[in-house]
Amino acid sequence: MTSIREAGAIAKKQLAIRELHWPGVEPHLWNRKAHKGFTTIPKTMPLILKAMDEITKGAPVSSTYLTLWCCTWDNSFVVLNKAQDMADAAGFGGQRGVHTWATRMKKLQELHFIDIKPGKSGPMSNAIIWNPHLALRYLHDQKTPGLTEATYTALLEWALEVGAKDMTEPFPSLAVMPVAAPVAGIVPSPVMPVTVPPPPPPVAAMDVPPPPPAVANVPPAPPADDAEDLL
Repeated sequence: MTSIREAGAIAKKQLAIRELHWPGVEPHLWNRKAHKGFTTIPKTMPLILKAMDEITKGAPVSSTYLTLWCCTWDNSFVVLNKAQDMADAAGFGGQRGVHTWATRMKKLQELHFIDIKPGKSGPMSNAIIWNPHLALRYLHDQKTPGLTEATYTALLEWALEVGAKDMTEPFPSLAVMPVAAPVAGIVPSPVMPVTVPPPPPPVAAMDVPPPPPAVANVPPAPPADDAEDLL
């Protein structure tokens, strides 16, 4: 794991190498400290997006997710009042662009990457982006089809290299994690797995004595004298 001091030293070395090959290029580069309009993303984002598209093969969601992330203000929250613009940015144009974008959004919610709440723009008005590392850890634990072990291991290794502890630390408390709201038929489910306590031990069976053997109720034979009177 890289410490803050080590990261600073690495950055200085890389800057020196950059200046060696491209001297004086600073005015031509994009710098978040000098230009407005930026967002913060995990360094593992390429593998996060790769894993998403492997899970949703045939209906990739990575462009929808990245567009959503770029609409935040570093607060993991987005107001979905510009669906057409977001659909276009995600690569879904034409008459069915918004519809396709909406189906991708619902898939992201179903996979616990985001949650959606209704509001003044309709049933899809607000979105929150969950920690993608935690979401992928959950999907890996659930053995979600499409999430390959190779991609997940590569993500874990990259996270360890950059010091992303959320790939290895225990899951945060679920006390503040809401349940995903139902959207257009999606069945709500917890964002993260709930630890269910083990069932109580079975109660020992009581020793019940066996019932007494059944006795046939046979009427006694009549006395011999009575039998002769009947003849």
